[in-house]
Amino acid sequence: MSIHLFDFSLTTEQESRAKRLHEESIIIDMLFQGPMSPPDFSEEVTEELKKRCEKYIHDPNEYVFRIMRESISMAAEGKLPAFKDCWIQSGITAGNRQISGGRGSRAMEESLQSITSAQQQFDSFDWLIKATKGEHIRQAKREGKVAGMVTTQDTEWMGTDLENLEMMYKFGLRVVQLTYNMHNFVGAGCTERSDAGISNFGVKFIQKMNELGILVDTGHTGRQSTLDACEISDAPVIASHTACKAVSGHARGKDDYTLEAIAKTGGVIGVVTVPQFLNQEKDRPDMNDFLDHVDHLVKLVGVEHVGIGTDWPMNMPLFIQEMIATKIAPTIGFRKEDKLPGADSLLGFEQYTEAINITRGLVSRGYKDDQIKLILGENWMRVIEQVW
Repeated sequence: MSIHLFDFSLTTEQESRAKRLHEESIIIDMLFQGPMSPPDFSEEVTEELKKRCEKYIHDPNEYVFRIMRESISMAAEGKLPAFKDCWIQSGITAGNRQISGGRGSRAMEESLQSITSAQQQFDSFDWLIKATKGEHIRQAKREGKVAGMVTTQDTEWMGTDLENLEMMYKFGLRVVQLTYNMHNFVGAGCTERSDAGISNFGVKFIQKMNELGILVDTGHTGRQSTLDACEISDAPVIASHTACKAVSGHARGKDDYTLEAIAKTGGVIGVVTVPQFLNQEKDRPDMNDFLDHVDHLVKLVGVEHVGIGTDWPMNMPLFIQEMIATKIAPTIGFRKEDKLPGADSLLGFEQYTEAINITRGLVSRGYKDDQIKLILGENWMRVIEQVW
């Protein structure tokens, strides 16, 4: 697979340094949609996925999630070697393996399907370690393997019975985003019309997460709910994947006061590679826009609180990524003004195999070796080892 190296105008010495750092560092992507990206899906694979899922075509939500799960099944069956190749070539040591659930009467059924798909990966790939403690990630690095962290981006599917959270912890769930864009039982998301805070149930939910040892994630969580979580939680609070509102003005970003509150808990803020979240003015945002957000965070809260949480591109054929933007996004709280991209990915990060461009970019901005290692993964390791 060819890797497009973004033009940072690095010297030969800087390129060598970036390559060394990328190879020797623990790299953690806290919102890892990969390992594959749309360009990695051949026409043959895409047609096979369409064939497997054709009976769901009339329900866009079901169709998209079936395509996603069937791609995992194809990889487990040995019919998608790029699944392993892309992950290994990316150099990413650990990335989340997401579980989710539907709403209402379908919540339990869909969550069980999602959990099955996640476990299928751990059962099928001897190169993938299920990480339920920090040592599993360090082990993966030592052994030339990769680690998967079980996470979820919403809590609605777990309902209001805290035993469901405990059951998911026993399965391996270690990072829970309190809300997605909209309001749920725990609190309000970042695109809700009212900036409500954490509910009474949400207080108990966060306290249970602290008791079990689950990271409190506020990526899509609304401003007041995030601030409340920082006050309620006895453990570090994170934003697994977000942007700086002061830099791009995007609703999915967080303002400086909120980012500082997260850092004061000892938490870490992961920067996304979703193009329009980073720059709403450019036709094609690029790696320099990503680095602008990193720089702003480092100046605001210190390098010890900055990490990676890419969230884009998606592990699916391009037509499905476009369908998410046009058909699915409006049903999960994204509005037109949020400009969720369809076909576009960040220039310099169009495939997960281009992850070395993050390291190269940090070199180009003058960060020292120890600072780069913190941003690439050691900051995430600190909170993981503290909370898990």
